[in-house]
Amino acid sequence: MKLKIKKGDTVKVITGEYKGTQGKVLEVFPKENKAMVEGCNMVSKSTKPSAAAPNGGIIKKEAPMHISNLMLVDAKGNATRVGRKLNENGKLVRYSKKSGEEIK
Repeated sequence: MKLKIKKGDTVKVITGEYKGTQGKVLEVFPKENKAMVEGCNMVSKSTKPSAAAPNGGIIKKEAPMHISNLMLVDAKGNATRVGRKLNENGKLVRYSKKSGEEIK
């Protein structure tokens, strides 16, 4: 099945601990149906000392969350479902089911 969320999209979390939060998609994992969203699903990770972090310690970073927990935000700022259709040029594009506008 084709994923309807891409890297760089703005999404809204619709369920879970971070419900209502909006963020940008940092990375998408199509085989696992997961995506990493900026500022959402933060986990603590222990790191060993290295050149980049000489003391090591605990850092907070984003973890992937399931695509079904995310909803795309269109240009007007509304969370919407996503459809796919052919445009005038015969190219398959994503569109907002709420407003009917093409998603860039």
